[in-house]
Amino acid sequence: MADILFSSLVDRLHPCGPVLNDGAALYAYEAIAEVAEAEGWPDLLQRAGPALMPVLGASPYLAGLMRREPQRLRETLMSPPEARLKAILLATEALADQADTVETLDVDAAKRVLRHLKADAHLLTALADLGDVWKLDHVTAALTRFADAVTHAGIALAVREELDRGRLIDYDIKGERGPMPGLFVLAMGKHGAGELNYSSDIDITFFAELDALPLKEGVEAQVFVDRLARRVSNILSERTGDGYVFRVDLRLRPDPSSTPTVVSVPFALNYYETVGQNWERAAFIKARPIAGDMIEAKAFMQALSPFIWRRSLDYPAIADIQSIKRQIHTYKVDERLDPAGANLKLGVGGIREIEFFVQTQQLILGGRDPSLRSRRTLDALDALRRAGHLAPAVAKELKQAYVRLRDWEHRVQMIADEQTHTLPEAEDERMRVAAMCGFTNLSRFDLAVSRTLRLVNGHYGELFSDSEDLSSSFGSLVFTGVEDDPETLKTLARLGFEHPEQISATIRGWHHGRIPATRTPRGRELFTRLVPRLLEAVNETGAPDIAFTRFAVFFSGLSAGVQIQSLFLANPKLFKAIVEIMGFSPRLAQLLSRHPTIFDAMLDAGFFDPLGEELDRLIMAEVERVPPGPENALENVMNALRRICREQQFRIGMQILNGRLTTEAAGAAYARLADACIIHLSPLALEEVRRLGGKLSGQVAILALGKLGGQEMTARSDLDLMTVYLPDDPSEMSSIKGWGAETFFGRFTQRLIAALSAPTPEGLLYEIDMKLRPTGAKGPVAVSLAAFENYYTKEADTWEFQALTRARVVWATSEDFADLVRLKLETILRATRSEARTALDVLNMRALMERERPAKNFWDFKLAVGGQVDCEFAAQYLQLVHAANGGPLRVGTIAALQAMQRAGLASAEDIEALSAAWRVQQSLAQVMRVSLDANDDPSKEPEAFQRKLARAVHTRRLDTLEKKLKDLRKRARNAFETVVTPRD
Repeated sequence: MADILFSSLVDRLHPCGPVLNDGAALYAYEAIAEVAEAEGWPDLLQRAGPALMPVLGASPYLAGLMRREPQRLRETLMSPPEARLKAILLATEALADQADTVETLDVDAAKRVLRHLKADAHLLTALADLGDVWKLDHVTAALTRFADAVTHAGIALAVREELDRGRLIDYDIKGERGPMPGLFVLAMGKHGAGELNYSSDIDITFFAELDALPLKEGVEAQVFVDRLARRVSNILSERTGDGYVFRVDLRLRPDPSSTPTVVSVPFALNYYETVGQNWERAAFIKARPIAGDMIEAKAFMQALSPFIWRRSLDYPAIADIQSIKRQIHTYKVDERLDPAGANLKLGVGGIREIEFFVQTQQLILGGRDPSLRSRRTLDALDALRRAGHLAPAVAKELKQAYVRLRDWEHRVQMIADEQTHTLPEAEDERMRVAAMCGFTNLSRFDLAVSRTLRLVNGHYGELFSDSEDLSSSFGSLVFTGVEDDPETLKTLARLGFEHPEQISATIRGWHHGRIPATRTPRGRELFTRLVPRLLEAVNETGAPDIAFTRFAVFFSGLSAGVQIQSLFLANPKLFKAIVEIMGFSPRLAQLLSRHPTIFDAMLDAGFFDPLGEELDRLIMAEVERVPPGPENALENVMNALRRICREQQFRIGMQILNGRLTTEAAGAAYARLADACIIHLSPLALEEVRRLGGKLSGQVAILALGKLGGQEMTARSDLDLMTVYLPDDPSEMSSIKGWGAETFFGRFTQRLIAALSAPTPEGLLYEIDMKLRPTGAKGPVAVSLAAFENYYTKEADTWEFQALTRARVVWATSEDFADLVRLKLETILRATRSEARTALDVLNMRALMERERPAKNFWDFKLAVGGQVDCEFAAQYLQLVHAANGGPLRVGTIAALQAMQRAGLASAEDIEALSAAWRVQQSLAQVMRVSLDANDDPSKEPEAFQRKLARAVHTRRLDTLEKKLKDLRKRARNAFETVVTPRD
């Protein structure tokens, strides 16, 4: 049999010798010959030389396998291929058996053995494949059998490590349930089908009956199996000096982004029964138990059979299956049928098209006909032919094409052991592949590749072909076929699109079911009616390209489309508002894309009504829907608040954009939301701390400062908070943990911060800033009322009193304590202070900010000279210097400035300059914070958005806005310097 290998290699590759034999081949051969001479097998090498030289020249990878371990080559040449494969598999199985029997296991040594065995298997398979001693079925079967064996060995090694660590009870490790009862592995994809390619990764999925695992008491089952599965993956895929065994892909488990590495059997069965998708059904056609507890594995596959093979399908289900065929075109790597750079797997006419041709037919027909359920592609083509679902000539052509494509794919991968499926662009590199396939002429190879790709694509295109026409009052809108309709491109140009071809291609892709929203017949039918309205709406934004691109991101991200498209068609006003968001507000568009459930809130009749106290009622209603009971109460309310706040923040943003909210009303609405979150989370956080640490009597209050305190928040404001507490007995300790008051209320504050800021499955809520508390970031997070009063009486700087002018109590354990804190705040603020000293402090702080935190750009409304800080500092200064004599105290900037004017404590001209500058810049900030990211430049946004921004100063152009804003800032700065003047 070894002689057959020699002769086959010579017959097939020797004619290509002139193409493949080069200096590198000769160098490798001489290195091997040196070893062969020293070890006494030069005759064997000499006989194999004519066959080996082309291989050495064609594949640096195979040359390296032979040169680094000449003994590997000798054993491969001396043994019949089948005998050699059997020896490799037996050695792999022996390694698994060794893990069960030896007293001390050296896993690193075992990993080296596995990698050497992989190299042995790769060299044997390549030579048998190149010499045509093994046909495709034999080659893929050999690779699959080795993958099965090493997966079993990897599990055995990982289990042995866990045994040595004492995490498992005594059980029969060689019993019928395998090395780990309750845990099993399914091979998916080509591995499951027995069709592994030469440099394939292996798709394996771990499942477990957690209750059946032989774990010692105290070992958490899920953590254990996840660690075990990752260890198996590491044993096989880690690259060492000896290479790797197989790359391991664990992502074919249910919902891999949110599920553990090992999925429990009950969860998996429920998942597939309730939300399993047709593409997952297609994946399970090839699934096969390969390792672990085979009893559990077979029971699982039997339970899953009704999910995979449905006896009856309605038309939408059939169309959804058909959409798998369309979906693959979304991810085509190369649209050309040119062999140069052709992707043999994913490209047009590639392997994937044959596989999907087969699998879609199997899913539709296999429920009633078990003979069609073969895992292997070639067998399935035969079954479809025998059952009369495929013409004999088509089946024959597709089988031949599949074999050719897989052979060529193997040659591409043999060159450098890379997981690639792409033929080289360069002719000399592609000739290397052609020669390994037995071609002496590149043109003939390219012609064979091109004909094969076209043949496959032709049959594939005939499967489930369809077309749809679109039209509107703007002109022809036809998005069928694979080419652009010239009249449609003219219509799109008239609608204002700069790149009509891109728009046409996108819409055509949607019509072909390439996104979830159009994967059902009903979804595509609705979209046909929606397209003209969509194009008209984006045209009206004045920025059609930008609006369409953002709508595409949103629309493509929908998990389904029937309900939302029906809503759009039934409510044109709402649809127009949504498209306007796409043109003006990428932030809101992104929020819609991530959370389409916001539409539920938009259906409310009062969604566009001015906001007020009903925000409190909406939030209360959402919180009341949280299931009762102490278990996970805080987490449940956290998620509920994130949902309702997301909806209401979107609502506020919409009303800001359409001008329904004044500047002050928008800031107050955002603050109402934040207040409500604090009010609902604070008692739950306190209760949780009491549950963990025990009861400690006393009072506590949460103070808001900054934008929240002044009720001047924008869409991106964080929350400036302070906690003040009053223990009933300073010496008292909590009943369980023995915490003192500082620790107890500090823990409460930390839990509240986490409740407000921690990400949950429902997303983020707020960022929290506690630096305005006494002694800043270095002090305790909660401060006693006595320490609070002492600090502000004896230690605080002027800037800290400025901050305190915006402080207000949001929540307290009792109204009496809230009133006490308010009294202390007012007492502190009304203390007598030097007007001159205060003015100097305020001016110095403003100068320091200008040096160390200058405005980032012209659109930095807060820090610019004449910006909001100047206006706020002036208002805070006036309050501090006049409070001792009964001057007004207000937490909001505009309210404070107007109160000063009414009290005659500042000139009307200065107050007007400061108020106008603050209000205009707050209006601009509200629009920009809702619409843009932090560093976006409005001058680069669409003209329609610039006009919306310019309306804040009652103009229509951005350049006029800039000119007016400069004037407002100049007047505000002059007023600031007039108001904040050191006077004795």
